[in-house]
Amino acid sequence: MFAKRSTRDPPQRARAARGAENERPENLAAQAYRGLRSLILERKIPPGSLVIEGRLVDELQMSRTPVREALVRLIGEGLLVRADARSYAVRSVAPVDFFQSMQVRETLETHAMDLAADRLPLEEIDALARDIRRLAKETEQEAVHWQADDQLHLMFARASGNAVLVKTIETLRVNTRLFELAGPFGRVANDGAEHLAILAAWRSGDIKEAKKALVMHLRNLQNEALDVLAGRR
Repeated sequence: MFAKRSTRDPPQRARAARGAENERPENLAAQAYRGLRSLILERKIPPGSLVIEGRLVDELQMSRTPVREALVRLIGEGLLVRADARSYAVRSVAPVDFFQSMQVRETLETHAMDLAADRLPLEEIDALARDIRRLAKETEQEAVHWQADDQLHLMFARASGNAVLVKTIETLRVNTRLFELAGPFGRVANDGAEHLAILAAWRSGDIKEAKKALVMHLRNLQNEALDVLAGRR
């Protein structure tokens, strides 16, 4: 019995091992990418901070290949810049880039609302509103708040059917998010109220009012940024 199995199992085990080897680097690279991207966008690693490849390998307990793939991908997305041969830095965004990105976001995100008319299920609006009401009671900007923020600001573009529009807004949001990391904005409750105003207007069928609420929200963020830069906060 054992002899018979031994003649058949090794090739099978070898094929399985080869399959695992083929899948593992890609999966590990994706894990490293998602983990590091979240740390950057959720304020855990602020702009200008060094990200050292060798240290990441030790902390993540991965080989250099998947870690390097994740780092290259994050460079391509504009989250990291190369500092030297073995280290990277979280990209810093200048105030002028932040404000210009916010201005473009006003145009693109309101255009996305026009394109998304009659395409966005009301169930999705209601579910997000429930989440925001719950999160607005908290005072810390945790990962769940950033996730809700991402969902609101991208849901109209995603419903528009325009993939280029989605990608462009995502890129602009990286610019504004990285800048926001540099200042103590701490506006969780205000974000929640403004997000709910956007959703309520959309839910009522008043796209014009929803666009107005969105623009007001983005301009409030810019005004608070000006307060931080001027030392008023």
